[in-house]
Amino acid sequence: MKRRPNGVSLLLLLLVSTLWAVEVHYQTGKFVSVGQKTRSRILYYQVDTPVTKDDPYWEVSVQIKDTVYVGEYSPRHAAEAPPEEWMVPQAEVKVRLEKHYMFLVRPSGRELQFMITKRTPASLSDKTPEAPSSK
Repeated sequence: MKRRPNGVSLLLLLLVSTLWAVEVHYQTGKFVSVGQKTRSRILYYQVDTPVTKDDPYWEVSVQIKDTVYVGEYSPRHAAEAPPEEWMVPQAEVKVRLEKHYMFLVRPSGRELQFMITKRTPASLSDKTPEAPSSK
């Protein structure tokens, strides 16, 4: 008599196969610019005068192949900064892209999520110049 697999074993097999199929694919990118910026936010109005507060955020531009992705990250507190290794121009970083987010891998191996605000083609000046041809 043949034994048919029960529901629990089928569910376990399905779960293992889906976990195995999900792989994180990282690409190598290069930093174009990293900078801290501020955005003014209105807290309240006092006699028709807005009382504002400046909220800091980090803007990062990363070039991956022929596209430059610009992303924003709002730190938990004003003194929080990206790793020092990211401040070096043209430094390489591992990047994982999703539809509206890019995830940059810190030197510790953890990811930092940036919301993508702009995608632009890399300009000709950003690309490495080709060697002149000899005539």
